[in-house]
Amino acid sequence: MKSFESLGLSGQLVESIRQLGFETPTPIQEKAIPTLLEGTTDLVGLAQTGTGKTAAFGLPLLELVEENNRATQALVIAPTRELSVQITNDLERFSAAYKKLNIVTVYGGASIREQIIKVKRGAQIIVATPGRLIDLLSRKVVDLASVRYVVLDEADEMLNMGFKEDIDEILSTTPDTKKVWLFSATMPREVREIASNYMHNPEELSVGERNRGNENIDHQYILVDDRDKYLALKRFVDNTPDIFGVIFCRTKIDTQKVAEHLIKDGYNADALHGDLSQQQRDRVMKSFRNKTLQLLVATDVAARGIDVENVTHVIHLNMPDEMEFYTHRSGRTARAGKKGISLAIISKKEIGRVQQIERSLKRKFTKVMVPTGDEVCQNKLLALVHKVKQVEVNEEEIDSFLPEVYHELRDLSKEDIIKRFASIEFNRFLEYYRDARDLNKGERKNFEMPDGDDRYLTGDRVFINVGKMDGLEKGSLLDLLCDFGEVDKKAIGKIDLKGAYSFFEIEKKFTEQVLKNFDGVEVRGRKVRLELTQPHVKKYSEKKKERFYSAKGKHSDYGRKTKGRPSR
Repeated sequence: MKSFESLGLSGQLVESIRQLGFETPTPIQEKAIPTLLEGTTDLVGLAQTGTGKTAAFGLPLLELVEENNRATQALVIAPTRELSVQITNDLERFSAAYKKLNIVTVYGGASIREQIIKVKRGAQIIVATPGRLIDLLSRKVVDLASVRYVVLDEADEMLNMGFKEDIDEILSTTPDTKKVWLFSATMPREVREIASNYMHNPEELSVGERNRGNENIDHQYILVDDRDKYLALKRFVDNTPDIFGVIFCRTKIDTQKVAEHLIKDGYNADALHGDLSQQQRDRVMKSFRNKTLQLLVATDVAARGIDVENVTHVIHLNMPDEMEFYTHRSGRTARAGKKGISLAIISKKEIGRVQQIERSLKRKFTKVMVPTGDEVCQNKLLALVHKVKQVEVNEEEIDSFLPEVYHELRDLSKEDIIKRFASIEFNRFLEYYRDARDLNKGERKNFEMPDGDDRYLTGDRVFINVGKMDGLEKGSLLDLLCDFGEVDKKAIGKIDLKGAYSFFEIEKKFTEQVLKNFDGVEVRGRKVRLELTQPHVKKYSEKKKERFYSAKGKHSDYGRKTKGRPSR
């Protein structure tokens, strides 16, 4: 593994970045830095977000820019203000103990007067968004005649945002002798055109397979009805106590609405979108970076440049129209070699979009289930217990308060104290999820087929004499079947929950075991009875598979007086 010294960086700069905790270069840094340090070639660098592109071009820039020359020598163009600020912060940190450089950020939504003052003091490096830079050029505040290096960061995103003409205009004002360094996560035709028009025999570097994405991201999806997306989001967040994530919506209105709902429902969330003032955006991002904010709800445009460590999840409430948007969204997690999850909450009409992204990324999405209410309650309780075990006790300061506490709890046993303590947090979720319905969509299972022939279904359908009247919902009935039947949840297919009875499908090889294990089982003092129904197997077409069952026999008195089991 190479070191930063071996890449040709000066000892002072290496020491400066080592003090920041950088020890070994990432693959894109390892490839790009030696080439860029020569300062004699154009370069196209293809790498996913979170792979260290800023240092890949930033460290060579700091080496090449002359400290004693106050003219603007380098220009970095980025799609959003957040990314511009992030790049500037990184360059300032890298150079703090190395060179005294004036690095100025210019972007819309902030005071242009203050930015003009900073530029006129002598900006050796300007980091800019296209729109504000053109404004300053038109005012003749910025002079790019002496620019030697131009960096186009997140070039594909700038084009997606409609900055093609702005980039053309900006580059036309720079010297022909400049060197252009273009960095992008993807390489669509429009980016190729920029390379062709403004670069001379550029060297192309690529990290990983093109369009393959970050290997450390686990791509998942859950399938629900459109109307249940927000409920599924809440349930997933409740089931993941340590989540620190970004939630993506398609529009500013949806972003604000989802954030407001989450806040109202007690979640630590806020919105980030284009209608916010710069002061509001800065406040939200500061809270998110400090982790005083757990969930950031954002639009695609507003989230560009979010470089926050340890984001565990990216959640898509709406699938993006463009493949590049999905790449940039999911790139907010699994940064700097860490692992992360990209979860799409989709309806049936969006399955095709997931399949398209799978083909483009050459990565398979994993289908996961929306947790049941019981699962959420259990995980919440276990998370609370884990916090209790991990909490640091200040023995010295708490000792003086404990005698009164012990006295107050003297009549309670250890078990009672544990139950009451856990219930403080647990009761709220138990009440909310007591009758929570199953949100999962399309969970009809494909059971084992005879001789590998998938034209027929041979799973059994079983009648059970308990239902909603017994306080059950699909999740709790599933748990009941798995616990007493001693089978995995994967063995259970569709559950048809009725008022006084229910049906469930099960893989044929487990039927006899489950029927036997339920002998003598009672629910709320009433004996549970299972009975196998007779499947009527029918041949399937290639396009659609359906199960056809006809009930066998009549069932008298399931603990209630009836003349027979109602038809389906």
